[in-house]
Amino acid sequence: MSGFDPRVTLARPDLADLDLQGLVAAERYAAPTVRRVAVPTAALRKAPDPRAEQWDQLLFGELFRVLDVQDGFAWGQAGRDGYVGFVAQAELAALGEPATHQVAVPRTYAFGEPNIKARPAGLYSLNALTTIEATEGRFAKGEGTGWFVAAHLAPVGVALTDYVAVAEGYLGAPYQWGGRESLGLDCSGLVQQALAACGRAIPRDTDMQLAFFASIAEAERRRGDLVFWKGHVAILLDPDTILHANAHHMAVAAEPLAEAIARVEAAGGGGVTGWRRP
Repeated sequence: MSGFDPRVTLARPDLADLDLQGLVAAERYAAPTVRRVAVPTAALRKAPDPRAEQWDQLLFGELFRVLDVQDGFAWGQAGRDGYVGFVAQAELAALGEPATHQVAVPRTYAFGEPNIKARPAGLYSLNALTTIEATEGRFAKGEGTGWFVAAHLAPVGVALTDYVAVAEGYLGAPYQWGGRESLGLDCSGLVQQALAACGRAIPRDTDMQLAFFASIAEAERRRGDLVFWKGHVAILLDPDTILHANAHHMAVAAEPLAEAIARVEAAGGGGVTGWRRP
């Protein structure tokens, strides 16, 4: 697959997406079947094994293009960011009606009944998608979920405006490799989730994000800019303070930029590799 990033190319030696015919070599080509995520979060893994490394994470209502099924896992491609991997087949369902709303707060419960005293039916993260099929008072019923507090939802296409403020809503969330959920996420997942809530689709991994955004000079940095190290990214809260999901704090944390630079260099992680403006 010369010239194609295997992380986002739905192809392997024996099988590839029909759309890639003539572009990548494979024994056969097939058209993917589109499914939707039917659980609050679904891990996208390196291999068809529940113990395999989590490469990415899918949220309720997001689409997944399935090309093969083996050992109870679907091999395919995430609709949100194009990442390829394995998702447990039981966590996917047939397409329903198009999503009408998305979660617009870091996390919210869906309840079994339109009552805050009812048993929670699931905890849903920012940017999860749902189709509202009924309303009652302050509640809205999502297809396959439960009753949300309607104020925690926004119509699809209505975006938030301050992605840095969105990212700050994750402060204290645990670090989770490959995570995108509000209860745990990694550095690039934090950037991706915050920008997605503001209507901006971006790549998944740090090297992809570094290549995606426009470069700026260090002296030009301001709130909302991104600072990159090898394998890591942080958001500037102001020119001298960053917010990032990181394995040092094992959480989303804010800290002085100079301290982070010194710590990474002292640990052998090298210096800053770039400054970018989303």
